[in-house]
Amino acid sequence: MKPLIIGHTEADDEDDECCEEFDDMGSYNHSFLQAKLAALFFSMDKYVALTELSLDIGGLDTGELHIRLKDHIKPDVCIYPERKMNLTHDILKMSEMPLLAIEILSPMQGVQTVLDKFKVYFELGIKSCWLVYPSAATVAVYSSADAFKVFNTGDIIDEVLNIQLPVSEIFGSGVQK
Repeated sequence: MKPLIIGHTEADDEDDECCEEFDDMGSYNHSFLQAKLAALFFSMDKYVALTELSLDIGGLDTGELHIRLKDHIKPDVCIYPERKMNLTHDILKMSEMPLLAIEILSPMQGVQTVLDKFKVYFELGIKSCWLVYPSAATVAVYSSADAFKVFNTGDIIDEVLNIQLPVSEIFGSGVQK
């Protein structure tokens, strides 16, 4: 069995490239929820939500993670404390880790792949991770790689970051069930 490879380079063999492109293929629901989550966090006025941002993992020791990594990893949505954008200085790979990494399960993506990414995120010092299940209108909030709570009604409560967000804000308006 091949180890999980997170990140993609042209050096990957053709089979891996084909499968990874298919796994990473965006879908309408995935994109919709990604944009909706970013907008919700921006509206809180104390966070910046960034999508598909490359996080620098060059210095991460992967010995105990049992997965091979490239030099970066990209959550679907990253949440940072409020900060301004500098138009004269862009950052290709963030070395500062977000407070929260959100992954939205894609139609062809396995849950284990996301859980393996969560191990990396926690190893990098990210405080909390959310796994969004679009087809079940559910969010699992992970406070560590092994501890989580599931929300599909009421409020999503992230105790680590002291965030409370109604499930209906994500899966309500504009969503057909």
